[in-house]
Amino acid sequence: MSAQRSWTATGLRQFVLKMHSRCNLACTYCYIYEGADQSWREKPATMSPDVVDLAARRIAEHVAIHRPPWIEVVLHGGEPLLAGLGVLRRTAESVRTAVGAATVVRVIVQTNGVLLTEELLAGLDEAGILVAVSLDGGAPDNDRRRVFRDGRGSHDAAAAGLRALTTGRHRHLFVGILSVIDLESDPLAVYEALAAWDPPMLDLLLPHRTWEDPPPPGARYAAWLSEVFDRWYHSDSGTGVRVFDEIIAVLLGARTGTTAIGAGPVQHVTVESDGTIEADDILKIAYPRAPVTGLHLDRHSFDDYLAAPEMRERQKGIAALCDECRVCPIVEVCGGGTYPHRYRPGSGFQNPSAYCDDLKRLIGHIRTTVVADTRTAQDRDIPALS
Repeated sequence: MSAQRSWTATGLRQFVLKMHSRCNLACTYCYIYEGADQSWREKPATMSPDVVDLAARRIAEHVAIHRPPWIEVVLHGGEPLLAGLGVLRRTAESVRTAVGAATVVRVIVQTNGVLLTEELLAGLDEAGILVAVSLDGGAPDNDRRRVFRDGRGSHDAAAAGLRALTTGRHRHLFVGILSVIDLESDPLAVYEALAAWDPPMLDLLLPHRTWEDPPPPGARYAAWLSEVFDRWYHSDSGTGVRVFDEIIAVLLGARTGTTAIGAGPVQHVTVESDGTIEADDILKIAYPRAPVTGLHLDRHSFDDYLAAPEMRERQKGIAALCDECRVCPIVEVCGGGTYPHRYRPGSGFQNPSAYCDDLKRLIGHIRTTVVADTRTAQDRDIPALS
């Protein structure tokens, strides 16, 4: 593989709408409320109908130019369910009406699950809104970090919501679980607790950290994830694990749809509750106002966002990475890692990921396993990483 692959500007596929800028939990690792950027305090609690309609028109404008077969609209927060069912339903309807039938609009609410009820799910179902839930494992592991403001664990409430979602007539709305890795948790216990819900997709996320507050040395996250990979890979589970699926896909020569693995083009944007257009909201971990672009829906299009200098630079893919990354033998797989994780005071984002060692060891472990498996099966070759 060539380490010089670059990308031309492409249309956006994922529009993250911050429906509610407050939360009913106080997770200790939250990149929004515990991050360096505290601009959420200046934002309206709920996205107004005017901003919703403006977002819908801008999305439709973008779709008309780029003509994607599908887009994804993520109703996000804070906790988006705090905005109320009426706001969420109106948002889904507004976007779909504006975009029209030529492009499929997949609407997903990303929730902590504690407000999910049968009545609410019925309303989401009628509106065609899918549901993803955040959960960090069984009660002991989840409740270490995912707590209410009074310190109570959130697992029991989230589990009640998940039961309503997964055991009744609304199961088809369930698209997956998002989980943040905690090194204090046993990886297999966490995996089994999450897999027991039979999610179509499981997102195991590295905690959002930078070189200013780096992860512990010794590639401990790689070891944690490798244990889960071995259990998952040799099982007959129908649950996908996104990070593993994407690493395997890139190892086999595919392009990835994420900028976390594979240095794909930036295809997502965040719209805050006040209508401001921002880059990855994970950038809030870096420094105050790090995600700010200076753009607003009433004055700017999403093509203006893609044309911003910092976004044009990121569209170059591997060519935009630091020198150390560009010559690394796994760069085509990791793509430099998640963009905010590269931040270091003084040199900005021109650095390897703070998780560089973890990514190297995890990718190496997965590659060794998959190569051995595919050679045994003699059904395909995996390209060399050089």
